[in-house]
Amino acid sequence: MGAVTPIGNSTTKYIEGLFRGDLGIAPITKFDATKTGITNAGEVKDFDPSLRVGKKVAKRMDLFSQYAVDSALQALEQAQITPENTDPKELGVIFSSGIGGLTTIQEQVIKMHEKGPKRVSPMFVPTSIVNMAAGNIAMRIGAKNICTSIVTACASGTNSIGEAYRQIKENRAKVMVTGGSEASVNEIGIAGFAALNALSSETDPAKASVPFAENRSGFVMGEGSGALVLESLEHAKKRNATILGEIVGYGSNCDAFHITAPDPNGTGAADAMRLALKEAKITPAEVSYINAHGTSTKANDAAESKAINQVFGKDSDVLVSSTKAMTGHLLGAAGAIEAIAVVASLQNGQLPVNIGMETKDSECEIKIVTKDNATVPTARYALSNSLGFGGHNAVLAFKKWDEHE
Repeated sequence: MGAVTPIGNSTTKYIEGLFRGDLGIAPITKFDATKTGITNAGEVKDFDPSLRVGKKVAKRMDLFSQYAVDSALQALEQAQITPENTDPKELGVIFSSGIGGLTTIQEQVIKMHEKGPKRVSPMFVPTSIVNMAAGNIAMRIGAKNICTSIVTACASGTNSIGEAYRQIKENRAKVMVTGGSEASVNEIGIAGFAALNALSSETDPAKASVPFAENRSGFVMGEGSGALVLESLEHAKKRNATILGEIVGYGSNCDAFHITAPDPNGTGAADAMRLALKEAKITPAEVSYINAHGTSTKANDAAESKAINQVFGKDSDVLVSSTKAMTGHLLGAAGAIEAIAVVASLQNGQLPVNIGMETKDSECEIKIVTKDNATVPTARYALSNSLGFGGHNAVLAFKKWDEHE
């Protein structure tokens, strides 16, 4: 696994930050956000593209691609995938972004407006298009199997991991590099979501992203990238790989309800969870934890809570938290870093606390992870939910790895 996040630029630092309850949300520093009415974001701190991406190569990439390549190389290094142990034709990439090179788009449109169309960079298109995170990763590692990206707004990262899982399950590849990346903390990104009244205007970073809380008022924009290396069990065992966890189910569907709002009844999200459970061949009672989409918007959290109740029941012991309280909402990368959170939770028998919530909203009748119940050494199964604009629902079911099962 590999991570570039508002609470750490490596998987280890990110996971340590999650379990400490670190707050990665802070006042925006990338530009003067005064006129947007928005104060805070989950910015990546101290990112150095020269460490893995390379200084020269990074100049030909938008920031979202830089984040993607960095996290993918982290994951491949941890997995120890090499040309010697993996056929390039059996190595694929499904890596996504919700928006892509938004900073490049912003800069080049301004340049065209101020200096004319002849001054637009020849690199404008190849740096801004959404598929370039996947393309740059594949070129860097020589992956010659499928290379694609899936754009389903905030469900993009989870859909990418799910489709990569299917690619291996259907024996179309042996190894897949997958995940999502986003770099939308810029003027047009913040202004656009602010115009939708989707962002929290809370000035206190600790109170800005508070999923399932009574006083939640919108989401906080985050940025970064998460990457996972998926591998068939046969291929992993053949090279004596260290296995971190197992994906056992994937569910995806559509609300077909509204371009931005979720179905308030949570029916689609509930069905997506059922699909993941069905493929995993497990019952709701076997699931210990749900890493919720939990954006901290009024509509999402209430609808997702109803969806969870439809599948698990209001009296269920399943524990729920949203790590967006710490990272903000990474849009197309959210599902990727949250999948890493779930794998780490099952490995460690510890769940990330739903930080910042003082009073739970009465509409959210779910059992929240707190400091008092966060240690669950018996947890074997967990879900990761992602719900995107356009009605996209995607759910992954994870199992704690046990070589004897």
